[in-house]
Amino acid sequence: MNKLRRKHKFHVSGSNVVARPARTVAVGFAATILLGGLLLASPLSSSTGEFTSLIDAIFTATSAVCVTGLAVLDTATQFSVFGKVVIIVLIQLGGLGIMLVASLFSLSILGKLSLKVKLTTQSEAKAVEGQDVKNASLSIVKVTFLIEGIIALLLTLRFFFGYDYSVGKALSYGAFHAISAFNNAGFALFSDNLMGFAADPWICLPISAAIILGGLGFPVILQIRRYARNRLKWSMNTKIVLAGTAALLLVGTVFITAMEWANPDTLGPMPVQEKVLAGFFQSVQTRTAGFNSIDIGGMHAATWLGMDVLMFVGAGPAGTGGGIKITTFAVLLFILFTELRGESAVNIFGKRLSRSVHRQAISVVLMAVAAVFTGTMILLVVTDFTLDECLFEAVSAFATVGLSTGITPDIPPTGEWVLIALMYLGRVGVLSLGSALALRDKKAVFELPKERPAIG
Repeated sequence: MNKLRRKHKFHVSGSNVVARPARTVAVGFAATILLGGLLLASPLSSSTGEFTSLIDAIFTATSAVCVTGLAVLDTATQFSVFGKVVIIVLIQLGGLGIMLVASLFSLSILGKLSLKVKLTTQSEAKAVEGQDVKNASLSIVKVTFLIEGIIALLLTLRFFFGYDYSVGKALSYGAFHAISAFNNAGFALFSDNLMGFAADPWICLPISAAIILGGLGFPVILQIRRYARNRLKWSMNTKIVLAGTAALLLVGTVFITAMEWANPDTLGPMPVQEKVLAGFFQSVQTRTAGFNSIDIGGMHAATWLGMDVLMFVGAGPAGTGGGIKITTFAVLLFILFTELRGESAVNIFGKRLSRSVHRQAISVVLMAVAAVFTGTMILLVVTDFTLDECLFEAVSAFATVGLSTGITPDIPPTGEWVLIALMYLGRVGVLSLGSALALRDKKAVFELPKERPAIG
């Protein structure tokens, strides 16, 4: 009897251990946002030396930690050097992952990781496996700083030689935009974001490269780094993310460029090569970064709708991007193709897809649709903006993109809280739900009789 009781007790605690990581990640993000909001609200963070509205400060902190980029305040003019440092630190923390950073601190202080920290870090950054959290975490940090360093160097050189910035200004601007780009945040130190550089490939292309690499996800980056010469060892996840990213970038570039080609408010006045560059750049942003080199508010409503879809899909899993993830979208597409062909099993790249993944993908998409629908409806109620504008804003917030039609600064406090909730859910909610579904492996001891309702 004692043995049975001990076994039962272990089983319960084990279930709790599985359930706790997602909760810990959510609390960690919330605490970081609150602390960041308080810092940004202080006079030290303001360029005028005055207090910033607490809700605006929390909105900015949420946008930074959730690597979104939506802004109710002009980052370039509102915040002091200290405030901008706070923002970029929040972006780095949010991009790397709060618990991953915490695990590194634990390693540096204690020299080891507890089981709880391992599980929590694994829940947040799916690039790690339980017993190899230490090495994977260190690899993620090294890759992050390496990419950010290279992009920062390229941007610094361009700002220095191309725009006559001082060394200090060129270096600070290069580093800020490199970190913001790799973490898919979209914060810029210019009041018009990057519209002043729409025709400059030496600015747009390095930033685009950083966004794409950050959006691939750490599992993909680390696997390519390890098996660059042996594609046979690439996982299904890596193949889906690479193929999906390339396809979405191409489709997005063609779609945005074609739709806005003659629009006098966006691509119309530009030469052909600049139109293609700007179209590609904006397609990259729908991978969940928030930079813009043309006026998003001047785009056609049809372009907004297409970008809604691209933003909703988002980037690769366990990276710095948002959205439902390329893998989730791909799984649903392959399920559809399988049903249309009348086959019983979903096969992707020569491998059969587990049925549990079907349920996980459907759950994530339904939750995302519900969040965007609810957010859009509330924005329509509390503002005077159109459905197109509110939907774009809601999708951008939930997918942690940061693109806006220009209505963000004019949204009332109630609407700000809606967007804060969407950004938080987009960064933490889907991640936590996905982790909980993936980690839960509870098998029923019996099955109910089958019956199918009419579908379609």
